[in-house]
Amino acid sequence: MNPFNLKNKVALVTGGASGIGLATCWELARQGAGIVMLDMDKKMLEIQQQAFENKDYPILTLMCDVTKEDACQSAINQALNEFGQIDILFNNAGITQRGLFEKTDIAVFKKVMDVNFYGSLHCTKAALPSLIQSKGVIIVNESIAGVAPLLGRTGYSASKHALHGLFTSLRCELRHKGVHVMIVCPGFIRTNLQTRALGCDGKVATHEQTKIGKEDTPQNVARQIVKAIVKKKSILVLTIMGKIGYLVFRLSPLLYEYLMTRQFKKEL
Repeated sequence: MNPFNLKNKVALVTGGASGIGLATCWELARQGAGIVMLDMDKKMLEIQQQAFENKDYPILTLMCDVTKEDACQSAINQALNEFGQIDILFNNAGITQRGLFEKTDIAVFKKVMDVNFYGSLHCTKAALPSLIQSKGVIIVNESIAGVAPLLGRTGYSASKHALHGLFTSLRCELRHKGVHVMIVCPGFIRTNLQTRALGCDGKVATHEQTKIGKEDTPQNVARQIVKAIVKKKSILVLTIMGKIGYLVFRLSPLLYEYLMTRQFKKEL
């Protein structure tokens, strides 16, 4: 498989104004790609617009609620009007939740699914014609929770499993058209995702998050993502504990469930 050259490519990143999304935008820009940054945080978009322009990096920042199909289509149209093409789509926008299934409102599940699953679906559907034309790359930020269970986060895990099914199947459909699909599975990363986690009632959760191992940085994650884009990797599993968890679950799902339940039991 030929390496993917990032020079003069155009990358659209959802949830791009902070965390992994922002770090990836910077890393792609350093490699010569133009950036389309989508986010709901207007202030951060303005700050990053100025910061990228100060470095003479081509950038377009757009407020976009990815749960709205029309908003995603409009953002894609604006990106195409500005740059003429989309070569890389990074479906990164997401939210999480913490709380036992029996105590969690159905509305929380719907909200998580709207952002994580339908947000990625909307953007991919809208950008697909351009990606096919450019023989580009689609990336989805999935998490280990997309391939293995996660106690206390049934809504989050369900949305990520749905993404896994969608994008592995889409990879099969698009392979003969020259479009590559890459799944990214981070472990625990130091971002504001957990500070915004929804509790059982849909409000921001107040109980402490259970973590395994050390948190990685968005900058280190972004460097690995960009290297993987160039190499056209199918799946990128990040952090030492993330790789161990991925391997253990594939070899012995029941052992993984036992170890994960023991580690997260204080959330019961």
